[in-house]
Amino acid sequence: MTTVKEAANRLVEQVGGVVIGKRAATEQLLAALLVEGHVLLDDVPGVGKTTLARAVARSFALSFSRIQCTPDLVPSDITGVSVFDQRTQKFEYRPGPLMANIVLVDEINRATPRAQSSLLEAMQERQVTVDEATHTLPEPFCVIATQNPIELEGTFPLPEAQLDRFLLMLQLGYPSADEEDDILRVHGAGTVSTDDLRPVLDAAALASLRDEVRAVRVSEAVRRYVADLVRATRTAEGVELGASPRAALALYRSAQAHAAIRGRAYVLPDDVKAQATAVLRHRLFLIADAQMRGRTGAAVVADVLARTPVPAEDAARAAG
Repeated sequence: MTTVKEAANRLVEQVGGVVIGKRAATEQLLAALLVEGHVLLDDVPGVGKTTLARAVARSFALSFSRIQCTPDLVPSDITGVSVFDQRTQKFEYRPGPLMANIVLVDEINRATPRAQSSLLEAMQERQVTVDEATHTLPEPFCVIATQNPIELEGTFPLPEAQLDRFLLMLQLGYPSADEEDDILRVHGAGTVSTDDLRPVLDAAALASLRDEVRAVRVSEAVRRYVADLVRATRTAEGVELGASPRAALALYRSAQAHAAIRGRAYVLPDDVKAQATAVLRHRLFLIADAQMRGRTGAAVVADVLARTPVPAEDAARAAG
């Protein structure tokens, strides 16, 4: 049976041939899939957000669809529509692109709030409602969305309820000098494409890996550490709205996935720390004064990590 660590290495090796220098982000996307979470890739144009999402999606033998968000997108373009069939004299549901295992929602903040809201039910309840009829989404189901945080014209900020449904928010950043040289070497000839990738994992393997992640042990000390971190965000300086209990569950499960990817059957505080920023920063809403002073959610998480006592490693290793 393929272990989570082995699967992560295979995925990173394949994706790394197309997306240079994004090992950590690739592992984070795998972690989200392992715990049934969704991912928001938030960064400036041209750093590889869409390419990374497509590469990871095509590395699984799962159905894949893409939604290109524009201001004229309407909910039925996403969820599907009921059409009257003259032959049967009945309404027939025609699925939209949301009916896939992995859905890439490109430039999500270019969709209007009305269109964005059509994703809420799907991301939380794994179903869509069209004309009072409920349709279950395929299993597994994962939304990978991208957005550009810099450009404001023609965009619509994601509401708090939408952001809270993303397990992780990742920022890729610019490549190093060597990585940028590798990008030119690999992609300069135009012979490498995500369309050439072949699946390295199928649905059955993913289900088995998910069971392995759920079995990763979390000691009482580490569980309390997760709770303490989340609670500390609610009283942190400059924070108007701290992380929710949903965020605590997200951090707990993400830490399990991180430990499994590292080949461990138990969670250490370092696993929690590694996931804390990606899980919590987009769930914190700062007061206007803090925002004007340039304070960010990531900075708040860093402060909380620095102030919260870390359990001893022996206590962390002890299975509850």
